[in-house]
Amino acid sequence: MDSARLEALVAWIAQHPLAAGLVIFLIAFGDALVILGVAIPAVPLLFAVGTLVGLGHVDGGYALACATLGAFAGDGISYWVGHRYGPQLRQRWPFHKHPQWLERGEVTFRRHGMKSIVMARYVGAIRPFVPAIAGMLKMKLRQYVPASAFAALVWSATFLAPGWVFGTSLDLVAAVAGRLAIVLAVVLVLVAGIWATVFYTWRWLGAHATELLERALAWSHRHPVLGRYSEALIDPNRPESASLALLAIVLGLAGWGFFHILISVGGGSAPSQLDLTVHQLMFGLRNPLADIPMAFLATLGDAAVLTPAVLGVFAWLMWRRRHVAAWHWLAAPGFALVLTWFLGYLLDMPKPPASTAVFGFSFPSASVTLATVVYGFFAVLIARELPGRNRAWPYVVAGLVVALLGFSRLYLGAHWLSDVLAGTLLGLLWIAALGIAYRRRMVRSFWVRPTATVFFVAILAMATWHGSRSADEMLERFQPPMAGAPVAMDAWWRDDWQQSLPARRNELHGRDAWPLNVQLAGPLDSLRARLLLSGWENYSTGGWYGLLQTLDKDVTPHELPVLSATHQGRGEVLVMARRDDAGGRIRVLRLWASPVLLQPGDQPLWIGTVQELEFTRRLDFFSYWRALPGEDALLDGLRHDVGEMESALDARTDDGQRVLRLRAPQVPAG
Repeated sequence: MDSARLEALVAWIAQHPLAAGLVIFLIAFGDALVILGVAIPAVPLLFAVGTLVGLGHVDGGYALACATLGAFAGDGISYWVGHRYGPQLRQRWPFHKHPQWLERGEVTFRRHGMKSIVMARYVGAIRPFVPAIAGMLKMKLRQYVPASAFAALVWSATFLAPGWVFGTSLDLVAAVAGRLAIVLAVVLVLVAGIWATVFYTWRWLGAHATELLERALAWSHRHPVLGRYSEALIDPNRPESASLALLAIVLGLAGWGFFHILISVGGGSAPSQLDLTVHQLMFGLRNPLADIPMAFLATLGDAAVLTPAVLGVFAWLMWRRRHVAAWHWLAAPGFALVLTWFLGYLLDMPKPPASTAVFGFSFPSASVTLATVVYGFFAVLIARELPGRNRAWPYVVAGLVVALLGFSRLYLGAHWLSDVLAGTLLGLLWIAALGIAYRRRMVRSFWVRPTATVFFVAILAMATWHGSRSADEMLERFQPPMAGAPVAMDAWWRDDWQQSLPARRNELHGRDAWPLNVQLAGPLDSLRARLLLSGWENYSTGGWYGLLQTLDKDVTPHELPVLSATHQGRGEVLVMARRDDAGGRIRVLRLWASPVLLQPGDQPLWIGTVQELEFTRRLDFFSYWRALPGEDALLDGLRHDVGEMESALDARTDDGQRVLRLRAPQVPAG
């Protein structure tokens, strides 16, 4: 979603407060309902609502009232259900299959009485059930109602508050590194999502494996054709039956997802609108501080990183005479590589605008497929040899690496979203098929520690060596595309300066967008030389160390650097600064490349902004440079500082914003 669509969504929420209130009510209401409340992720949803409150798009009191009413109403329904059915509730679905749900709530209620109504609001395992227990045990309504109302109010305020504070502080974050904060947030969500998905799935399967196998075995007895294959996977006498059944499920789901995308791409609908939207959104998130880590992560699927690890593990397994494991291990990346080559040649899907015709950039993504297969099948290989409580960890590590690799490729614009999804699903499909074959044939165990050591040492060593050498090259190769737009020099000088170029920097939130109030035709060195004579200086923006300095409570204005900023996914080509005598303020000129090529001669046109920044400290430990209003005086001062360089200062007809146009002496007028 680009900034315009995000603005439209936020505007819709602001213009429809009743609809937003209904959504908030339903979130809290569903979270409080008996049974349904277990499946409602109210905490992240209310955090998002609180963020909208902090940003000023939803009234805080209104949001709190809607959440409180929803929670109170949901608890009331649960109380009525318990009061209506009484002890018979234990015999009804799903409580007769999961009696522990009510038992935990009943123990809490009998131990703490009315206080449990408030306490249960903060314990997810019993939150939807305690009101039902209160009704089932005939708690008097005059006691229940005030306790429930108080609990709903306090709970709503507690879970809205973090998002509220976060939304309020977003202006501070945006002033420092807004895009970087979003990239880091996405990475954290990926990490948390993969971890939670794997561990909760593993825990659930561990608790229900026997029941699922019994049902699957009964089903196979009723289907003589398919039953012959399913019985081979779910033989109750084999300890591998549970893992084989799980791999079969992954095989089916991954196969369905991959072929669905394959049919879509093969039908000529690629790239889809979703591909284009995600691609545009990722370029909107480009930030110099995030570029290097993302480029490093993007190399984790390169053949230069994976090949030594694959060959090292293969050699180790062969030396230990684990031939079945060794040949399955070698077959995993080998067949995946051949298959991606074949599909890429067969489909020839158009590549993203910033991509290049080098190895691995096709449908499906060869790097993502190869990484999914190598990291994923290594998890299949060693998970069986680990104690039961540790078997989920290899899958967590594999999932995290593949997710971060896929996101980094999307961030850089190397792939469409469908490339990454298809590569992941194809890798899972091959892992599941090969994993089933391996688990059915494998008879000898092996020592995990040296095998894992060989694999991870090779990966870390090659990733460090290859990533450090390739990151800059990758960033240069995947610069956001900028199609040249020819404009006559005279036409630009007269009127096209406001028709062909944007008025503001593409910020994620419109109110934070800087005015693009400087345009330069000609070489940058000409402007730089004139400003140096007027007391300006070349300025190097701060990197990660500069970002960390914002948290130094003792940092001074002279020590705190101004951080880099992007426009249309690209960093500045020129940054110059001029400090005041006291040092607490600084004037900064930033210029970016523009898509306009002035004719004749395809001469570049640079676009930028001049700002006055003030050193600001918040909360006694957070320091940053805050942009001040008053661009008109800055433009007049900059025009004076460029001396005899040809210039014009006019206001836009649409919004009245003044723009300073500069033309270097070397550039002809027509």
